[in-house]
Amino acid sequence: MADPTDEDAGDGAVDLFRALGRQIKVLRERAGLTQKELGERLGYAEATISAAERGLRIPQPELLEAADDLLDAGGVLKAAKEDVERAKAKARVRHPTWFRDYARLEAEAVELCHFANQAVPGLFQTESYTRAVFISRQPLFEDETIEMRVAARLARQTILAQWPLPTVSAVIQEAVLRHPFGGRTVQRGQLEHLLDLARMRNVEVQIMPMDSEEHAGMGGPFTLLTPKGRPQVAYLEVQHISRLITEPEEVRVLAAKYGSIRSQALTPRGSMLLLEKLLGEI
Repeated sequence: MADPTDEDAGDGAVDLFRALGRQIKVLRERAGLTQKELGERLGYAEATISAAERGLRIPQPELLEAADDLLDAGGVLKAAKEDVERAKAKARVRHPTWFRDYARLEAEAVELCHFANQAVPGLFQTESYTRAVFISRQPLFEDETIEMRVAARLARQTILAQWPLPTVSAVIQEAVLRHPFGGRTVQRGQLEHLLDLARMRNVEVQIMPMDSEEHAGMGGPFTLLTPKGRPQVAYLEVQHISRLITEPEEVRVLAAKYGSIRSQALTPRGSMLLLEKLLGEI
């Protein structure tokens, strides 16, 4: 049974991914290739091909193009790219019910501030890191729910480049970045992505070093969000329990705490140097 909080999660998007998966499988078998052999020729892991054929992974445009050419599909797979993109876009509204108020505010934010000491902030996550987050969730999510949640989280990330550009900052605990969550390949991709984000002119990434003797963020992660023309709010989420904070005094306290956290963290430039150092250690 799908997650009951995901209204319409079992819509045509999942059916589309399954149909494309069956097409890839038929074409692969016609070509006399195993999943491992197809993966090696396309530059993907066997597990990725397997997940795509079962409709458990969103088939990326690059995979569809490469598979279409290699398997002599005559453009059938390439023609599905637009349908996949529309399905992914539709997933923007497939947030669980308890998250939708925050998601609506986030979409119109002019400023976002994140403090993260458990995981990389959702807006900064790569697809592989996001998938690892939802796969590790307890109680377990159904495979279809995982894919819909991944698509919804990735769709939110368009806010980072939408115009007018929002001001975005994040302070991330160094231990989060050193944790090989999802495996070393996922970790490397996530660190590279953070470096790319840190180079954007509207994004600042800071790292709270492990040897810091002062740390105002011991109470846990939080987000500060300022919607256009409206007062700043805060958002807390822990152990799948979320809370949107609108009471001015509570928001003020968290904003003051975030100011202290930023002052205790490495500078944006120093943080980029540490990210490069961490990449070199993998």
